[in-house]
Amino acid sequence: MLTITRKLEFDAGHRIPDHTSQCRNLHGHRYTLLITLTGEVVEQEGQSDNGMIMDFSDIKSLANTHLVNLWDHAFLVYRNDLPVRAFLDSLPDHKTVVLDRVPTVENLAQIAFDILKAAYAGHFGRNLALTGITLYETPNCWAEITDPARDPVRATA
Repeated sequence: MLTITRKLEFDAGHRIPDHTSQCRNLHGHRYTLLITLTGEVVEQEGQSDNGMIMDFSDIKSLANTHLVNLWDHAFLVYRNDLPVRAFLDSLPDHKTVVLDRVPTVENLAQIAFDILKAAYAGHFGRNLALTGITLYETPNCWAEITDPARDPVRATA
């Protein structure tokens, strides 16, 4: 299986409300997002994306539209984190993203995968599919989501 991967970065704040360590405090990260796609290689002379699964600038554009621009420089807050939500609501024009789960890197990676899977599915009419997301919270800590239907190792396990 041939895959391509595009790396994007964004900054966002969050907190893990029930955590017993420092992550319960308001803080932020420089997130690194790796988007891995598979699909048919375009084989049409004269096409801009001839020889490509998808132009990397198109990968970036779709990711920015559906996810990165929404999360960049926002505070990602769990809907049941009521004290922080009340505080954020008191700030005029604050960029807040309310999530249905605690914004751990694991949950953020799953949310990102779900959002972007729909954005890339069948794009350009070419069997294009999101096969995986890797989200780095720090250079040393990350979560990976792989679509088991597109991962031959996991699909046969």
